[in-house]
Amino acid sequence: MGISSFHSVTLDESKCRGCTNCLKRCPTEAIRVHDGKAEIINEKCIDCGECIRVCAYHAKVAVTDPLVAIDKYKYKIALPAPTLYGQFKRLDSIDALLNALISIGFDDVYEVAEGADIITKSIKESIAKGETPKPVISSACPTIVRLIQVRFPELLENIVPFISPMEASARIAKKIFSEKHNVDINEIGAFFITPCPSKATAIKNPNGFDKSAVDGAISILDVYGPLSEALNKDTNDIKKRASKFGVRWALSGGEVEALKKDNSLYVDGINNVIAVLEAIEDGKLSNIDYFEGLACTGGCVGGALVFENAFIARERIKTLAKDLPESTLLREEEESELDLKLDYPLKPNEVLQLDKDMSAAIKKLELIEKITEDLPGFDCGSCGAPTCRALAEDIVNKRAAGEVDCIFKLREKVRTLAQEMIDLSYETGLDSERNDKKAKK
Repeated sequence: MGISSFHSVTLDESKCRGCTNCLKRCPTEAIRVHDGKAEIINEKCIDCGECIRVCAYHAKVAVTDPLVAIDKYKYKIALPAPTLYGQFKRLDSIDALLNALISIGFDDVYEVAEGADIITKSIKESIAKGETPKPVISSACPTIVRLIQVRFPELLENIVPFISPMEASARIAKKIFSEKHNVDINEIGAFFITPCPSKATAIKNPNGFDKSAVDGAISILDVYGPLSEALNKDTNDIKKRASKFGVRWALSGGEVEALKKDNSLYVDGINNVIAVLEAIEDGKLSNIDYFEGLACTGGCVGGALVFENAFIARERIKTLAKDLPESTLLREEEESELDLKLDYPLKPNEVLQLDKDMSAAIKKLELIEKITEDLPGFDCGSCGAPTCRALAEDIVNKRAAGEVDCIFKLREKVRTLAQEMIDLSYETGLDSERNDKKAKK
């Protein structure tokens, strides 16, 4: 499927001041500023959260589920992202945090890090069979998957055809809980504790399958307070099971480390990832076997919805993971034939095509090139578009009035009109003077 109309990243117009910070930082040029307010082009948005980070007025917000959303289900399972482990100063063990989740209302906990261990195993087997063209591209970051759908559709076949650790964890956790307690699986709600808005979008709008087994995404920011208080309670019912490699998936390079692929590359930060994808598209990195790209700086620890500084969280996670086993002992239910592959191939975002008719699309492209050449090329953002080419596309797609939206073209036009008025006034004066002379004669 293509890109959905649902997006976790949204705009609070009442707080927007019409500045251009978000406009200039958006990696897919999905933001415009018109009439003093920002607008998000849904078809281009990949929910990376960059605009949330840079908006000084907090006008960009992420739509996630409140903690009370778990009460809609008779049984509740928490799916903590391993990023959560790095948020607390006084956390001595992962077990304490897992049990704190029980204290705030969950009936069970399944580590997404354990799901990462399971997906790692599947990816290793797939690479060994040569099922995906090289360089194989990680599917772990939903923002990067959507980025490829929007800007690099030729690389979609290089993405590993597996569901994310989050999705795998939800499917397995529900199955285990249902069978263990003999309850209807439809009465179980699985909630991901998310470090970023992109995962919330991935739940509402899954890629490669129709319906997510995850029933909601709760921001790390929203559970930080309740969990901090619950950490003081002495409970030891839930024990960690994930390996050190599964836990380190929260960090940039963690997936590559888990796969133990020497000829691999990992990059974090959306603009750095774009640079690498451009190189892959141009055939410059054909010697690389595997590429892990994460939108946030430092990996998931740098998500827009985390409490702790990414670098501090990274060191805490490394410390907590240090003494964990290198492999996880999978339950029989996890070893069973649970299909972890996507149901259908990922598709490009076709909404951004200039026109369904190829000849019409070519004409529009030529017009875009012509308008772009005629614009000043300053990419100043004053027109409400991030670049001159983006303005040209908006003009052709009727999202902008015309070249007069460009302040420099408008100034040039005003100057020309002013000169024409002066010339006209001068000519009118001359004509009047001639007429007076004729009248006197």
